[in-house]
Amino acid sequence: MPYPIKTCLACGEEFELKPGKPGFANRCPDCSEEEAAEKAKSADGWKTDKQANAARREAMRNLLYRKDS
Repeated sequence: MPYPIKTCLACGEEFELKPGKPGFANRCPDCSEEEAAEKAKSADGWKTDKQANAARREAMRNLLYRKDS
């Protein structure tokens, strides 16, 4: 049984939707890999930004534990 032919939403090229394909079912393997790499880069940026994390923690602490008079 042949695999269904899909059209990628990102680049418009046709590809075969095979079982176990990484990424989304409506994107070709090349576009799925590029998007995964972009997400990994953006996630690393937040993890290493200590000042942003400290500010975020302080803001959450203020919201959770402030005393409303």
